[in-house]
Amino acid sequence: MAVTKYRFPVTAIVSILHRISGVILFLLIPLLLWALSKSLTSAEDFQAMQETLSRPLPMIILWLILAALFYHLIAGIRHLIMDLGYGETMKAARRSAYIIMVITVILLILAGIWL
Repeated sequence: MAVTKYRFPVTAIVSILHRISGVILFLLIPLLLWALSKSLTSAEDFQAMQETLSRPLPMIILWLILAALFYHLIAGIRHLIMDLGYGETMKAARRSAYIIMVITVILLILAGIWL
């Protein structure tokens, strides 16, 4: 039985991606804390970290980390709102799932411009 045979509803995809983004962020915590610690050690280390992050590959990695963070944050807010009893109908859940994707794309475009 192949997983590709199944067509998941958009609400399931949003929920699964929320979990995956949470795991990715959790696994990246040591790397992010190391980078923060290194940048706060001295002015030279801050400059070195700034130069490292200005290169294309680290910038793409940083953008992907921001993608996981933005998506997880927005989808988490959606889950909290649904826990309060709002948007629990299928129509509202589908609409909010699409809204999550649109907001995330907008935030990622803005982050790409900012980086």
